[in-house]
Amino acid sequence: MQENKRALVLLNMGGPRDKKELEMFLTNMFNDRNIITVRNELVRKIIAFFIVKSRLNEAWENYEEIGGKSPINEITESLVNKCNEKIEGFKVYQAMRYTPPFTEDVVQEIINDGFTDILLLPLYPQFSTTTTKSSVQEFIEYTPYDFKLKYLEEFYTNEMFNECIIKELTKTVEDPSEYNLVFSAHGLPQKIVDKGDPYQEQMEEHVEILSKKLDEKNIGFKSINLAYQSKVGPMKWLEPSLDDMLKNFRGQKVLVYPIAFIVDNSETDFELEIEYREIAEEIGIEDFKVCKCVNDSDDFVEAIKDIIKDA
Repeated sequence: MQENKRALVLLNMGGPRDKKELEMFLTNMFNDRNIITVRNELVRKIIAFFIVKSRLNEAWENYEEIGGKSPINEITESLVNKCNEKIEGFKVYQAMRYTPPFTEDVVQEIINDGFTDILLLPLYPQFSTTTTKSSVQEFIEYTPYDFKLKYLEEFYTNEMFNECIIKELTKTVEDPSEYNLVFSAHGLPQKIVDKGDPYQEQMEEHVEILSKKLDEKNIGFKSINLAYQSKVGPMKWLEPSLDDMLKNFRGQKVLVYPIAFIVDNSETDFELEIEYREIAEEIGIEDFKVCKCVNDSDDFVEAIKDIIKDA
């Protein structure tokens, strides 16, 4: 181990590799006190049990359509390997919230490697209690009290990161002026935002930042929009929904960018590429394209260097 080296941990939600891990993923997610916000742990476990029981088989059918596993694992492993090759002064790890590698095991690995200085980078560009807070909170719980632990809350304003997004957008379509650009964010129940979660506000600011950068580069999309995907249940969620947004573009071309994600997962590969594509076809959208996340691109590795440079 090199002297004065620190641990850099990339945090994310995780994703299943098979049906057994899908059940694990759903069980852990719906037992997360930041997702199901009831205070009584027993009540939360009961709610989680019934949600998982009702959703598991249908959810697995969805995963079977994308090969029976989430792409998040292989891409994140590649990202970690690239970071270890190109980022000096750190050994880079990954810790997933709901599937392996779990936080508890990663913390033990860091201890075994002899590090006591840890920097956490949640792979969520915008802060939410349901994502960043949940992952960081769990990591703190497993980290020895005398360790030096620091984390970055968000990085959606980072210029190099936003350059990565612009690059993905422009290489996905030949003529942006023909396309309506929709930044699609993972939705949240409205009540979570009403309690002070900054996610919606930061999402709107992020779209403004990207819109300005596109304008500065003379990259003119037909329109630029923000919508929210993945709504479940009867409660009110953030609006406009992606379903409703797409109705505005009948007979036109649409490019969707999953602005809430760094690494492709079931929400990008199944929801956007399959489910929403079917909706777009039913509406009569002329061409529907989904842009890849920044994933493990060399440009994003360089952006990570910039994001963590002051930490």
